[in-house]
Amino acid sequence: METALVRIYKELDKWKHRHLLLLADEQESMVEKYLASGTMYVLEDSGVKAECVVTDEGNHVLEIKNIAVMPKSQGYGYGKKLIGFLVKQYAGNYDYIQGGTGDSPLTIPFYEHCGFTRYDVRKNFFLDNYDHVIVEGGKQLVDMVLLHRKI
Repeated sequence: METALVRIYKELDKWKHRHLLLLADEQESMVEKYLASGTMYVLEDSGVKAECVVTDEGNHVLEIKNIAVMPKSQGYGYGKKLIGFLVKQYAGNYDYIQGGTGDSPLTIPFYEHCGFTRYDVRKNFFLDNYDHVIVEGGKQLVDMVLLHRKI
């Protein structure tokens, strides 16, 4: 992983990695809402391993709207490397980087391992914004948990 490379994809290329985007957010209409205004980063290491999309939320806050690692590449530190890249990339321009996720045993520990802490909850986010029930790690997602870390 020492040679992993993070590339920036411009708007026209973003859907090229549809399979990764939809791993993290399975409703295409939700992805489309932030994809046009977000910046997409793709981590390559002998092929594409991970991606993320970030947006400027104002007030010096950068938000991770989508982050996913290829299933066969999970557990090797690619997601954490991508978070580290974002922190370095945006240091000095933002005070916080935040992410929102379902209260899932699969994603909350990842964010916490990357130095994020919980700070808020958006009640019924998944019920109000998705057209189907979303289950992750055997648990139906209802509320969005917001986590952040200082940059």
